[in-house]
Amino acid sequence: MMLSQEDVAKQEESEHVRLVISNERETSEADGFQPRTERSNKPLKWWIKTVTLTVIAIVVSIVFLKWGVPFIFEKVLLPMLQWEATAFGRPVLALILVASLAFFPVFLIPSGPSMWLAGMIFGYGLGFLIIMAGTTVGMILPYLIGLLFRDRIHQWLMKWPQTAAMIRLAGEGNGFQQFRVVALFRISPFPYTIFNYAIVVTSMRFWPYLCGSIAGMIPEAFIYIYSGRLIRTFADVQYRNHRLTPLEIIYNGISFIIAVAMTIGFTVYAKKALKDLENEENKGTGVLDLESEHGSNNIPLEKLPFEREKRYGLQSPSS
Repeated sequence: MMLSQEDVAKQEESEHVRLVISNERETSEADGFQPRTERSNKPLKWWIKTVTLTVIAIVVSIVFLKWGVPFIFEKVLLPMLQWEATAFGRPVLALILVASLAFFPVFLIPSGPSMWLAGMIFGYGLGFLIIMAGTTVGMILPYLIGLLFRDRIHQWLMKWPQTAAMIRLAGEGNGFQQFRVVALFRISPFPYTIFNYAIVVTSMRFWPYLCGSIAGMIPEAFIYIYSGRLIRTFADVQYRNHRLTPLEIIYNGISFIIAVAMTIGFTVYAKKALKDLENEENKGTGVLDLESEHGSNNIPLEKLPFEREKRYGLQSPSS
């Protein structure tokens, strides 16, 4: 049976439509399966990454406990304890620790070892006073020096918009709000040596900065003192044939668990509180993410003002 030219054209057109629809269905089905495959691979990748990092952390911890800790005790800790017992008297040693706690932050040097020594040598009472005296001076000096280099610090912060956004939170609100945020920064993992300098480009006042810094340093001081005393106890047991009584073992075990829990608790609370403050400010002011709105290298000057209000009792170098 012969088909007319018109019938042949209709048949080809219907065949074309069928092939197009079939191809579209296959493409849509493939597109539908692809996200499912990606979603199914994400948990697997996360677990592989987590297990790998956990194994690496365990191996590193075992190696450190097996060889690192004995080396530190034998080559660093014991010679240091013997040196401080014979080279200086306690008053001179106290002044040295205060000076180190005061000047190390100026040069961006961590002052944790000095706080450990204060705890190991002077205990909770005098050690706490030494730490607070030294760190108070160590928080004031970078602040005053930062006032002289405010423009350069501002230019540096322009390269780190996320850091600038966090620091800007400290200068917002009234005096109590500034006090609270500074205290949270002190107990958070944010590097306090950088914070001491960077805070000068905000509208932070001096007295909320100082009082908040002191309040935030109190928990850290006690944790450093306790860890210093614990390190000295381990050194005495390992190398000076000191034997712990069952009561001392129980006390040290419980106090160690409490110290770890407090450290984790303070850190988590501070990070959550700072994040909540940032979210509240963004909702209230309609401020978007600095990287998406202004670009990765731009910080709006009104958010980090050069001209600070003279409400903290200190004169600006430019005035």
